[in-house]
Amino acid sequence: MTYLIFVTILWAFSFSLIGEYLAGEVDPYFSVWIRLALALILFLPFLKRKTASARTVILFTGIGSVQLGLMYIFYYKSFEFLTVPEVLVFTILTPIYVSLINDLWEGRLNKTYLGTAGLAVTGAAIIRANPINSDFLMGFFIVQGANLCFAFGQVAYKRLKAKDGQQIPALNAFAWFYLGAFLVATVSCITFGKPQYPSENSQWLVLIWLGIGASGVGYF
Repeated sequence: MTYLIFVTILWAFSFSLIGEYLAGEVDPYFSVWIRLALALILFLPFLKRKTASARTVILFTGIGSVQLGLMYIFYYKSFEFLTVPEVLVFTILTPIYVSLINDLWEGRLNKTYLGTAGLAVTGAAIIRANPINSDFLMGFFIVQGANLCFAFGQVAYKRLKAKDGQQIPALNAFAWFYLGAFLVATVSCITFGKPQYPSENSQWLVLIWLGIGASGVGYF
């Protein structure tokens, strides 16, 4: 519980910082790339191939590419369509996706979670007092893409770590995890990024905090 409280406080500032300093000001693909590059640098000393089998390394790298690489791309893009409170509201479905994915992985399905998901969507629509428009719907689906990527990673990482936990230390696993995320961010930035870089020191400071603090320390 102590870790949960600590990370909750650590992450609490991220939404507002992105919405206030980065969204609409800095290219989202570049923001994701910098954030993951800084997090990877933090774990580079632990990027050791001999600590695990090739299969385990590839799996951790793949999980990182989805949970953080793809997730952050969806997440940052959503701020182009939604306000910070709306993004926050729509992340409420993430725990439900975690449970559903885990159930499907084990070959069973709890229908209660489907009903809960429906209630959560209804609640989010009620909280949204203004008429729903195309940007709002687009933002909603983009956030769900981020939620699904995060939920998949949560389940996959836990299951892989439980299986090969003795084979690879957590620091080594996270090094490969962030390498996968960084590779996806690099390809996305080169392919879709625009020359819209930070123009103020405050924006650089936010990116450094998000990369080293929120992502590097927080996720670990």
